[in-house]
Amino acid sequence: MTLYHFGNCAALVYVPYYFTYKYSGLSEYGAFWKCVQAGGIYVFTQLCKMLVLATFFPDTDTFSEGAPFNFIAEFLRCSVDLVDFLGLAFVLSRIPGKGHSKLITAGLGWATAEVILSRGLMLWVGARGAEFSWIYIQKCLESNVLLVQHLSSATLLWLFSRHDLEKKFVPVVIILLIATSYRGVWLEGTLHAMSAGPWLALALKALITSCMGVGTLHIYSGLAQQIGL
Repeated sequence: MTLYHFGNCAALVYVPYYFTYKYSGLSEYGAFWKCVQAGGIYVFTQLCKMLVLATFFPDTDTFSEGAPFNFIAEFLRCSVDLVDFLGLAFVLSRIPGKGHSKLITAGLGWATAEVILSRGLMLWVGARGAEFSWIYIQKCLESNVLLVQHLSSATLLWLFSRHDLEKKFVPVVIILLIATSYRGVWLEGTLHAMSAGPWLALALKALITSCMGVGTLHIYSGLAQQIGL
């Protein structure tokens, strides 16, 4: 039974990533190793963030997942998370080509590395335990939300770097980038103020991420049609 639960959790986490790779056309472009390189840059970026947090914010209990919500601590942590944008922008600059394949390669490689490092050990140790817990299902579903978030972030960074983006969309892209980077402040703060349960919090995260993703896709599709991608 525990192995069956572990298999369900693993499938719930990794199958959407596999389908994204297979049906987005990346397999036809041979982009597997580009995704691996994006994952490697993700690992290096996280090491840099850990060094920054350990050096300038030695009180690590404040940043732990189980700690109560702290606005200042969360703001500082999200500010350090801006390094992720630098790493993702570097990944985009190292991937040749244009269009959706470049953005999906960067976003998917980044998201896959994160889900392997943050969910792999947790599932292997926890989901194989003797007792069933819904928390692992919730974490697996949240990883799918993160996939959409990272794909949107890669697209927003690409749009921000474009000089042919319509001026009316530039403030929108900047606001979306800031909202994505500091979602730990405003979103987690809102959920904490609402005293939202884990399922409601997951549903709201999925809804907000989907809305931001749809908005990003709308801006990208307009620009792609304009420049003939």
